[in-house]
Amino acid sequence: MGDTKERTLTESRHSKSHQLDELSTMEIIRLMNEEDHTVPAAIEKSLPQIEAAIDVIVAALNQGGRLLYIGAGTSGRLGVLDASECPPTFGVPETLVQGIIAGGDHALRHAIENAEDDWDEGDRAIQEAAGPKDVVVGIASSGRTPYVLGAVDAAKRLGAKTVGLTCNDDTPLAAAVDYPIEALVGPEVLTGSTRLKAGSAQKMVLNMLSTASMVKTGKVYKNLMVNVQATNEKLKHRSVTIIQELTGASESEARQASAQAEGDARIAILMLMFQIEADKARTVLKGENEHFSAAVKRLKNQ
Repeated sequence: MGDTKERTLTESRHSKSHQLDELSTMEIIRLMNEEDHTVPAAIEKSLPQIEAAIDVIVAALNQGGRLLYIGAGTSGRLGVLDASECPPTFGVPETLVQGIIAGGDHALRHAIENAEDDWDEGDRAIQEAAGPKDVVVGIASSGRTPYVLGAVDAAKRLGAKTVGLTCNDDTPLAAAVDYPIEALVGPEVLTGSTRLKAGSAQKMVLNMLSTASMVKTGKVYKNLMVNVQATNEKLKHRSVTIIQELTGASESEARQASAQAEGDARIAILMLMFQIEADKARTVLKGENEHFSAAVKRLKNQ
């Protein structure tokens, strides 16, 4: 890239890795490890931006909206990853948090390099998926990906709130969205390979967006995943452990309550905590918009 004005932070050459191919194995991985240590510090500087994005996501979820991630390549894959982990972790429908990647599901395993250049396809993807109550998070390390810019443009026309997650400053994506997040991790050890520090930063920020939003919308109690649905053996064991932790019940009592609650740990906990039937627990929880902490407070005050 000849013009330094067009060279972004993520595409610049790292001063410590000019002779990367001449380094020993230990020198390569030590340098990578040293650089990875800089990622949390870069994210720390963007925490106010992340907070603002989370607040708007929580407001949208509380009003029946959804959280949609959209990106290309590594950025798109990370969005799909974070979205796909929300249902088993927080017991939410698969539609609540969605990941959209340029090139479709085929692009999760195969590089479709030109897909990121298609503004119109990003526009179409969001027009098909989003609505005015939703929050659309465009993810692009460069902050210049046409597919993502097309997507956030469409989201704004629909009336959805928009967030942009990038690893460069003063980008078109940051200028286009309502809530920009800039995690400035700097040049990569391998020039331009944004699956490294930039990818790590994006995953950490996406973890914050989804986890904090789920906490604030009542999918967590204390620091426990009470919304977990016991759909396999690992999750059944986790559910029983959480029920025991919060109620002091024996393992057999917790398992019996879990069965009566049809695997919903929240219902089982409320049943044991307040000595009520499963139907009443469900009614109270529904009355509090599925917010578990609010349901506990309501039953305590009855």
